[in-house]
Amino acid sequence: MKTLVIGGSGFVGSRLISDVNKSDFYNLDKNPSPFHGDITICGDIRNKNQIKIPKGTSSVVLLAAEHRDDVTPSSLYYDVNVQGTKNVLHAMDKSGVKNLIFTSSVAVYGLNKNNPCENHYVDPFNHYGKSKWHAEQIIRAWYEKDSKGKSVIIVRPTVIFGERNRGNVYNLLKQIASGKFLMIGGGKNKKSMAYVGNIVSFIKNCIDKKEPGLKVYNYVDKPDFNMTELVSLVQKKINVKIPKQKIPFWFGMVAGYCFDLLAFILKKKLPISSVRVKKFCATTEFNANKVNAVFNAPYTLEDGLNKTLEHEFINPQKDDILFFSE
Repeated sequence: MKTLVIGGSGFVGSRLISDVNKSDFYNLDKNPSPFHGDITICGDIRNKNQIKIPKGTSSVVLLAAEHRDDVTPSSLYYDVNVQGTKNVLHAMDKSGVKNLIFTSSVAVYGLNKNNPCENHYVDPFNHYGKSKWHAEQIIRAWYEKDSKGKSVIIVRPTVIFGERNRGNVYNLLKQIASGKFLMIGGGKNKKSMAYVGNIVSFIKNCIDKKEPGLKVYNYVDKPDFNMTELVSLVQKKINVKIPKQKIPFWFGMVAGYCFDLLAFILKKKLPISSVRVKKFCATTEFNANKVNAVFNAPYTLEDGLNKTLEHEFINPQKDDILFFSE
């Protein structure tokens, strides 16, 4: 029996398949796989007819999602994350597959919440979080309609980082490494993060167990660093000094709105925006007691940061395969 990874050509999916026995997996993605073309089926989950679940598939890992901050039009979040999920569940019903692992997001909680656990109320502040919460509700309804024999695990990861990824964590590390980083706000806001090597290990663990029922897990590598601690760790690792001056939050937001206007005028996506300033200064700390009770991560958070810094900045690798995400 094999596992179908949907969205396995991306950052997390590529690492997941690389870290396990590839012969146990299929990959379905709208994009060719940079590493696993021999097991990849081309298909877009927005099109019900393109979701092919091979015979012998026992589990589906649904990673495919529209997740960047600057997706336009915003309807794409719902086309992919909501309707795409409906289409996958329809295909699973047709194929008789009852085991699902779905990657949602801590974005369903919103910003500046007090260390929310899985039972915390949801309050998404953007279309990505709203669409992921909608998809979770669809999965719950699918499970409850006929729960017999079904195993559903919903994983809500925080921001995922690691080697080859060009997302928000990489951009932050790059700024610090350049020596030109300026802190916005007081630097006491905590940032939950997840190293890719750990999140794929947890997903593999879920595939192996196939526990009956529906379970929801936040995924965070603990302990959380606040921004000052994170900057200090990076400075020490790569031996760089950054200016001690700090930019007030209000000034950063004004600058963000100016970049929003400029992006609108130029019709271009810019690296600075009001949403990104807001997210940078927000506390994004999430409770991980539930996952820590059932899973031991192979790497500490500091291990993951050190591996990433080594690969990207200390002894930079000339990678021709990169993954761009938030």
